[in-house]
Amino acid sequence: MAEKHNFGIQPVTCHTWNKDRTGLALSLNSSEVQLYKKNANKWQPTHTLTEHGQRVTSIDWAANSNKIVTCGADRNAYVWTMNEDGSWKPNLVILRINRAATFVKWSPNERKFAVGSGARLISVSYYEDENNWWVSKHIKKPIRSTVTCIDWHPNSVLLAAGSTDFKARVFSGYIKEYDTKPDASSWGTKMTFGTLLAEHSNGSGGWVHSVSFSPSGDRLVWVGHDSSVNVVDAAKESLLATVKGTFLPFKSVTWVTENSIVASGYDCNPMLFTYDNGGKLNLIKKLDEAQKKESGTMRQDSYNSISSFDLDNENNSDENEEEYSVFSAMNRFKSLDSHATAGDSTSELKTQHQNTITQVCIFSGTKSNCSKFSTSGVDGNIIIWDVKSLEKSIAGLKIA
Repeated sequence: MAEKHNFGIQPVTCHTWNKDRTGLALSLNSSEVQLYKKNANKWQPTHTLTEHGQRVTSIDWAANSNKIVTCGADRNAYVWTMNEDGSWKPNLVILRINRAATFVKWSPNERKFAVGSGARLISVSYYEDENNWWVSKHIKKPIRSTVTCIDWHPNSVLLAAGSTDFKARVFSGYIKEYDTKPDASSWGTKMTFGTLLAEHSNGSGGWVHSVSFSPSGDRLVWVGHDSSVNVVDAAKESLLATVKGTFLPFKSVTWVTENSIVASGYDCNPMLFTYDNGGKLNLIKKLDEAQKKESGTMRQDSYNSISSFDLDNENNSDENEEEYSVFSAMNRFKSLDSHATAGDSTSELKTQHQNTITQVCIFSGTKSNCSKFSTSGVDGNIIIWDVKSLEKSIAGLKIA
C-alpha cells in the first residue's frame, strides 16, 4: 500500500522528484539540498548542493528541462543545471527582496518560476538569452503579509498565492514580451502583469499554508491554519465551499483528479476530500488506516531467555517471582522515563508518519489522474502512497 523511506532524524522540510522518479531532491531543515538516485529499492546519495547561506525553504525540479530551482531564508534563489560530467552548476537569481524566500514553483511550461517571500510580494523570474541571466518582476499589491505558497495555472500565465493575511489570490503572471498570450479563462480576461483576478477568504481567518489549481484550472483549493479546506470554482461564479472538522490544520494540498483532493498536515495522516459538480465539498476518508497496537501492559520480552529464573522449580518459586517482579518494575519505569511519559501510554502514533507531514506531491501520473503521491514529514520519512492499493485496502473508497 505504501513505500516508506527514512532519511534520518532531521525533518524533511521539502522534497521534489525528477521526471522518471529515479531522482530525488530534499532538504533536511538545513542550508543544503541533498540529491539521491534510486538503486533497486533504496535511495543512494549522489550530490549535495551547498550554495545557500541559510535554511532552504523550497525546491522544485523541472521535469523536461531537468533544472532544479531552490530558494531559502538567505533571500536568494538558485537555478541548478546538470553538467555533462553529472555535476550541478548553480546560477544565482537576483530576486530583489529584503526578507526570506518562502516558496518556489516552476510554471508548467518551465520557462518561468515564481517565488513567494516575507517581503509581501511574489517574484516572477524568466530567462533573458541576450543578457544570459534571470530577470525578476514583482507582484506586490494588494498582498499585505508573507506569501507562504504558490501554484501555477495550467496555462503557465495565471498563478495562485496564499499568504498570512488569510487570503488566497489569483494573479496574472503574463509577461508581454516573453509569453504567448493565452485564451481567456474562467478567472478573467485582463492579462496585464500583476493584475488581481480573484481574492478569497473563508471569513474565519487562518494563515494559508498551501494552494493548488485543479487540472482544468477552473477550481482552486487552499488549506489554512484554521483547520479548513476551501474550494472556489471560477466556472460557477466563484462559488466557495468550505469544510471544517475536528482534524488539525493541513500543511499541504493537491488535486489527484478533477474532483478529488488529498490534504495532509499536523494530523500526520493524508485525508481525501471530494468536490462534486454541485459545488459541495466533503471529507471522504483518512487514507492511513490506524494499526491497532497492544497497549496498557508492560512486558519483559527477554524474560524467557534469562536462565537464572526457573519459575517451574517449586523450591525457589517465591524467590524468583519476587525477583522477577522487581526486575519488571525497574524496566517499566526505565521505559517510561525514556519516552517522557507518566503512565501506560506510548509516544508512537498509529499512523505511518510519526510527526507532521510537511508536503504532499504527485509521484506518478498527473493532477488529472494520479496513481501515486508522496508525503514528507518532520519524522524524516518520505512515504509513497499507491492510490489503487488504497482503494482496495479501504472498504468503499473510490478516488475519481
